[in-house]
Amino acid sequence: MKSLYLFFIGLLFAAATAQAGEADVEQVMIKMTDQNTYRFDVTVRHADEGWKHYVDKWDVVAPDGTVLGTRTLYHPHVAEQPFTRSLSGVRISDSITEITVRAHDLVHGYGGQTVTMAIPEK
Repeated sequence: MKSLYLFFIGLLFAAATAQAGEADVEQVMIKMTDQNTYRFDVTVRHADEGWKHYVDKWDVVAPDGTVLGTRTLYHPHVAEQPFTRSLSGVRISDSITEITVRAHDLVHGYGGQTVTMAIPEK
């Protein structure tokens, strides 16, 4: 009986944890700030639930999987959805013509909606 009770408690916990779902990147704006250097303004949506389940970062990733820049987020955005944060100083070589932005949350990791787009003309 105790194992059945623990099983149901586990199911309830899993359901509660999964409510927030994965972090989705909704919009990306790229602006060249210097030769091969860019600023990213990224809008993310996630049903942050507090300190144990929130979006903790987003990355700018090259086609080969190299992370070109990471914006770390240090607190939940429970009452601010979607939210936009910026990252400046991202160096991107001329050989890279497109990037993908992905978001990460503390429970699910990566896996939500990403945005892939071309680097603006240089």
